[in-house]
This record gives sequence, C-alpha cells and structure tokens, in this order.
Amino acid sequence: MTLPDDTVARLKQAAEHWEAVPMTTRLRLVRRFRRLLRGRWRMLPSLFPARPAVETWTAELLPLLAACRFLERNAKKILRARKAGVWRRPLWLPGVTSRVERRPYGTVLILAPGNYPLMLPGIQLLQALVAGNMVALKPAPGGEAAARLLVELLVRAGFPPAVCIILPTDSGAEAVAAGFDLIVLTGSAQTGRQVLQDAAQTLTPTIMELSGVDPVFVLPGADLAHVARRLAYGVRLNNGATCIAPHRVFVRHEDKAALLASLRFTLAQKAPLLCDSAGQARLRALTERIEAAGGRVEMVGDVTIFTQVEGLHRLLDTDIFMPWLALTGISDIEEAMMLEKSMSYALGASIFGPVPEASRLARRLRSGSVCINDLIVPTADPRLPFGGAGASGYGVTRGPEGLLALTRPVATSVRT
Repeated sequence: MTLPDDTVARLKQAAEHWEAVPMTTRLRLVRRFRRLLRGRWRMLPSLFPARPAVETWTAELLPLLAACRFLERNAKKILRARKAGVWRRPLWLPGVTSRVERRPYGTVLILAPGNYPLMLPGIQLLQALVAGNMVALKPAPGGEAAARLLVELLVRAGFPPAVCIILPTDSGAEAVAAGFDLIVLTGSAQTGRQVLQDAAQTLTPTIMELSGVDPVFVLPGADLAHVARRLAYGVRLNNGATCIAPHRVFVRHEDKAALLASLRFTLAQKAPLLCDSAGQARLRALTERIEAAGGRVEMVGDVTIFTQVEGLHRLLDTDIFMPWLALTGISDIEEAMMLEKSMSYALGASIFGPVPEASRLARRLRSGSVCINDLIVPTADPRLPFGGAGASGYGVTRGPEGLLALTRPVATSVRT
C-alpha cells in the first residue's frame, strides 16, 4: 500500500487550525464523544465476537469512558502554562521572567495493537487531540472496524473530520518513514525494534509501549486460593492476548504444590477459549524447548502450565500472547529477584502477600506498573501512566504523564 505523498503535509496544514481551538472547546467535544460512545454499548460486542461481551464492556468500553472523563476534568490543568517569575530567579538574570508552555507536536502517528483495538488507540487518540495534535491512526489487521467507529464518533461529536485519518493496515513501514512529528507504537518488542530503526532515519521521536512477560511474586502469608483465582482470570483475559497478563509465578517451594492444586481446580471450571493460531504455534515451540531441557508441562483446560522450570528460567524470556503460566519454586524472595533481574522485559508485575512486605518489594522492581494483591485491573485507572522498561519499551501513555508526553515544552523568556 502506497500512502499519498501529501498525507503528512495535509495533516500539518490542518494542525495549525486545530491548535488554535480553545481547550474548553476541545473538552466539550470529548464529552460529546463519551456520550455517543456510551450509547453504542449494545453493539460493541459485535466488533469482538471471539470474546465474551462482558470482557468487551469491562476491558474496552469502561476504561475508554473513564479516560474521557479524566480528560474532561483534568486536561486543562495538566497542560496549563507554568510561569517562572521573580521568586528564586537566579541573581544573574535581573529583569527576566519566563513562561513554559506545552505545545503539541503537530502530527502524531498511532500504530495500534490488535489485542485491544478500541480502548488502547482510543485513549491515545483522544489524548493526542486534546493536546492539540492531528492524528493518523493505523489499525492492526482486524482492528479496522474499531478504528472506523472511533473516527465516526469523533465526527458526530463535532470534531473536524481532518483531525484524524485512518491509514491502511499494511502501511506501517511507509507511515513511519513519512515524516510525522511523533510516533506512538503499541506492539511487540520485535515490531518496536523495526519501527525504531525506520524512525531513526527521520529522527522522529517515539513512544514505545511494547510487550511484557509479567512476573507474579507470591509472598509468605499470601492467600493461595485468591492468588489462583486472580491468575486464572489474568492468564485467560482476552483469550490470553494481554500484554500485562501474568506468566512467570515465583512461589516458595513449600507453597508450590498447594498453589498448583488450587490453580487446577479453578481453571478446570472455565469455558473454552478462542486462541490465535500463530500464538499457539509459538507456545508449542516454547513447550518443546522446555520439555527438551528437562522441564515439565501440563494442560489444564486451555491453559499451559509449566510446573517445573527451576533452572530453566532463561527460556521464559519471551512475549507469547497466549494463556500460559510457569511456576518457579524459590527458597526466598532474593532468589526470585535474581531471576527477575535476568529478564529483558519489564512491563508489569504483581505481588501477593502482606502489604508492608509487598510494598517494599514493589520499590525494587523495574516494571512500570506494579499491583499488590491484584493484577491487570488497576492499570486501567485513567489517572495512572502506563509504560515499561527494557524490552518493554519506554515512554508512557495515559494519565497526566501520558498527556504531557504528547506535547513538547517551550520556554519563553522576557527581559524588561
């Protein structure tokens, strides 16, 4: 697919007009968008027939509605200019006052994921528009309908049609090289490396929200039945296609058998999943490598559980979006931390156990999001930034930090 040569130029021309629109007007349009989206709740499950309707409402609709409300209430304050006046001004700058403004990048390319094609690009899209940018949205294959719905509701809410255009699903490489002012990618680490390589040719800044292979730490005193229920929920969410799903579980040797038994009981009661065939092939290859190295594997329903991976943890450093868990027996938390530090991914993490001990451990982790006695769900809070480290990318989306990341600071100084 070839993009028209003037795609970015047209967006940049329109960006000058959109940047001049008052913030109050932009937020009024967001409120209209939210109301229109809420009115479509009945039809949304039809966009995602492979998963239960309740997952679509809780994982796509509710977080996006909450993100709209967050912007309506907070965006104006977050993006407000900051004055640097006389107070604490350096002595060698007499008569100088300064002002720091947040200005939009101009044109933002959003490379959307396939696992949550409404909520994730929807939040990024709205934050980009509220910050004053124009957007080109490239959906992942299968996400076209969600992208069209987003743009349709934007226009119906009163946004100018030019503020967002949808690019073909196969235009990613061309779009990255086209000269946008900022690129926001949600995808795999492999895709992130390729986008970075291409974006470097035009020195285009990027925000990389990449894969994870999240750890779970089960501390002494944790409620193992509760841990099993949360693991069963998280590993199966969206048919296993969740970047912050739990995968690597660290549990004391003396608690491992009880946790495994509780997991078996919980998972055996679950309905069948509809998993991606390419993901299934990758998971089979991982299973074969672990078995060949002496590990043990069992299937419980649709979930693959690696029940013996002690000494094989290096094989788990992989971002396979499928329902799988690896239970690693440990002597103490220091052993778990040693293993965790050897991993390249650092997106999310969960800790189960007494809150004081869990809080101390949380401060030692590299992960961008840490949940204590829960997993996944708290990260949908629109007040919180989301992003990772290492092979999980850099930069953040969502929350005040994510909104600010879609602008650049400009300092203006005046001598009187």
